[in-house]
Amino acid sequence: MKHTTVLISGASIAGPALAFWLARYGCDVTVVERAAELRLGGQAVDFKGETHRTVLGRMGLLDEVRARQTGGHDQTIVDEHGRALAVIPGEFTGGEIEITRGDLASLLYEHTRDRCEYVFGDTITSLTEAGDKVHVTFARAAPRSFDIVVGADGIHSNVRRLAYGPEEDYVRFLGHYYALAGLGTHGDAVMYNEPGRMVAIGGPKAPAFFVFKSPQLRYDRYDPEAAKRILREAYRGAKWRVPELLARLDGASDVYLDSISRSEVPAYAKGRVVLLGDAAYGNTLGGFGTGLAVVGAYVLAGELRAAGGDHRAAFAAYESALRGYAKISERGNAGPFLAPPTRGRIAMRNWTFRSPWLLGMLLKLTDKYATGIELKQY
Repeated sequence: MKHTTVLISGASIAGPALAFWLARYGCDVTVVERAAELRLGGQAVDFKGETHRTVLGRMGLLDEVRARQTGGHDQTIVDEHGRALAVIPGEFTGGEIEITRGDLASLLYEHTRDRCEYVFGDTITSLTEAGDKVHVTFARAAPRSFDIVVGADGIHSNVRRLAYGPEEDYVRFLGHYYALAGLGTHGDAVMYNEPGRMVAIGGPKAPAFFVFKSPQLRYDRYDPEAAKRILREAYRGAKWRVPELLARLDGASDVYLDSISRSEVPAYAKGRVVLLGDAAYGNTLGGFGTGLAVVGAYVLAGELRAAGGDHRAAFAAYESALRGYAKISERGNAGPFLAPPTRGRIAMRNWTFRSPWLLGMLLKLTDKYATGIELKQY
């Protein structure tokens, strides 16, 4: 694959993970990222099971990921008076290895920046396939051509939009929104529910976390003031510490609001353009996104190498390997679990965590999904 040119859109997790392998296999890799610099915020993410450990081990990063892990933490579900109702164990919330999204992104960047070209503060504006190349234009940089273009740019993928069509044709809204807000909340991790609403605060390096049921909204995802207005309206009249948290929004600069949605594409690739991670099979807050992204990057790069750069054969093999593994992401919806619609459903969810048998079954099920792929040794 020496001198095969690859453009990757997205410098979060999936993109740099793919860049890691492609650079090792001899490709000339360029990563373009809309943000002006590496995004280091966000919630904790996790890895679970032998499959995830194996890929991290083959990357030589397992020990470094473990060294930066948060350690996992229990989360207490409380009522409006702060009384404990149930405890979500750290092994459920944080998997086997929990690390903040920003720390993982930083680690992947550190291991790829000297072997790949990173272009921050720019975005792709058009993709035109002609012969054995994809001609690409950018918002700021001069046009260039590449052998392969990869959309690793999340649930709202720009590459998917340009190559496949409008987002509304390939992303399904799942009836809930989530928000992350740096409100200076520290201490033990606690979670509070009202029907259709959830707030969680505390834990290591974690921003305040909101999930609420809602019709689909129209707003600018990049406007923190719009996010604040929506949160205030969504949590109007809520009890516990919610009024205090909403009051803190005034001074918060890092507030992000997005829908809980999932990608639904008929094929992971179209011509010389291929989708990876959330852009292809993501499910917001599904709990498997990071593992899927890292495993998917390993498989996509490996199949390209096995096919000698033949993108048609490689993309078909990649999709064949990942379709079944990604089914849990395609089927799940974290919204009703995190913010159950009724008090009865809240009580049933809490009971799950008070029952050792039910909790054990839930943990076994998540482990099964996390390891449900046979990894080739490329």
